[in-house]
Amino acid sequence: MSDSNKNKKGQINIELDEKVAQGTYSNLAIINHSQSEFVVDFISIMPGVPKSKVKSRIVLTPQHAKRFLKALGDNVKRFENAHGEIKDYQQTPMPINFGPTGEA
Repeated sequence: MSDSNKNKKGQINIELDEKVAQGTYSNLAIINHSQSEFVVDFISIMPGVPKSKVKSRIVLTPQHAKRFLKALGDNVKRFENAHGEIKDYQQTPMPINFGPTGEA
């Protein structure tokens, strides 16, 4: 087996199209879970606008949710090491009317 084939084995080719690469802004995430999955809804709430829509929904297995938590924590630490502590400003609680409550 050649070196180029060894390097390709076990790798995943991930494509990122132009629209997805632009990203979606979110300043609120609502997380629900059931026994088999975590559901994360990303929302963009604008000041003075009483109604908002879910912009994106991501569904994760519990194992992937835990890996995501660890990866996000590691990235926050690296960011803070490079740029200083991220300030967590207290915001007034926002009443949210978000469909049925309970398990997803």
